[in-house]
Amino acid sequence: MGSGNFVHGGAVISCPHGGRAVSTAAAGTGVCIDGLPVVTAADLFTVSGCPHSVGGRPQPCTSVRWTPAGGGDEVRIDGVPALLDTSAAMCFSAGLVPQGPPVVAPVHQGVSSR
Repeated sequence: MGSGNFVHGGAVISCPHGGRAVSTAAAGTGVCIDGLPVVTAADLFTVSGCPHSVGGRPQPCTSVRWTPAGGGDEVRIDGVPALLDTSAAMCFSAGLVPQGPPVVAPVHQGVSSR
């Protein structure tokens, strides 16, 4: 089984150029961490605000595609692999040109005091 933290609907994910990636389908899993849905390989991620350009022409990242580790030993939700912050992924332009891996901000662990 891969190691890492589950990616949830509140995770801060960005493209390598600073655009923000948001899951558009995470609410459907029914499995939550801290009240936020865990995302799976079936969820779609859209990117907005990417400033990337090539040769002076805008070529922003528009989506993120994840590739879970596979092998059958990953955690699954309704038969679909759950995403970890260590899962392989790639950002793509609208023309499906690979633009680099997304950046998943570290999950902050809550600390309780008594």
